[in-house]
Amino acid sequence: MVSLKSGRADAQATSVDADRIVLLGTKGGPTIRGYNPGPCSNLLVYKNIPYVVDAGYGTSFKLAQSGFPLSTLRNILITHHHSDHNLDLGPLIYNAWVTGLNAQVDVFGPRGTKDLLDAYWRSNQLDIEIRIADSGRSDLRKMIVTHEYAEGEVFANSDVRVTALRNLHPPIVDSFALRFELGDDRKIVFSGDTTYFPPLAEFARDADCLIHEVMYGPAVESMAQRNPNARTMLAHLRASHTLAEDVGRIATAAKVKKLVLNHFVPADDKSITEQMWREAVSKTYSGPLVIGRDLLELLL
Repeated sequence: MVSLKSGRADAQATSVDADRIVLLGTKGGPTIRGYNPGPCSNLLVYKNIPYVVDAGYGTSFKLAQSGFPLSTLRNILITHHHSDHNLDLGPLIYNAWVTGLNAQVDVFGPRGTKDLLDAYWRSNQLDIEIRIADSGRSDLRKMIVTHEYAEGEVFANSDVRVTALRNLHPPIVDSFALRFELGDDRKIVFSGDTTYFPPLAEFARDADCLIHEVMYGPAVESMAQRNPNARTMLAHLRASHTLAEDVGRIATAAKVKKLVLNHFVPADDKSITEQMWREAVSKTYSGPLVIGRDLLELLL
């Protein structure tokens, strides 16, 4: 059993050696209206090995602000190919490289991940090759190993096993929840982007921590009414994201030890208080609950 503790996440926070999760960006959707909250990204560190889960715009900055040395980047996992989850993938690797990265980085993602990175290398070919010639750096493109995964085991080593569950996030088909099984019998689950999806409860059964996206229904309906394309927008959100009450249902059915809300829809509506999120989820879930925010640190 794991005890997760909320804490600060900045350069003076926990030791870089601590096992931890950091919610780097907690905003659902690609629009940028400010630095906080930022698009979706998470950091899990276990036995000094970092795993970045999703890389929305600004992930490089959030990692640096959390005190994470970019040069120690080793593993990146992308849950699906929406821009608020992958827009910083290439730039993150590049920023790690110019900060001193000189080791292999494994990138795991659904179909299309290799094409995404190949296109990024082409778009920055001139800069990369100039820096190799002028600075004597190793070729960044040869340091990256891309693994495209489907449902099932993503990878496993002596300390960590990662498994993917295809969730429900139309119109994207290759969208996945990820379960990290740590060597000391702890289990961390990221829902990815999904509508209410009961199979996720079994996938997250007895998890020490379920990090789940969340949508606040009344605010979404109000937001849609201000949008000239309201009907289409509402249909998409309802089909692709999980209402707070349904997040609680998943957590209760899964008997998780702790539920952490992440990827908020909407994320930057100042009228929605933390208590409102808490009350909505608590209608269907009575266990330990954390309302996520950018750079919130959870100690394992």
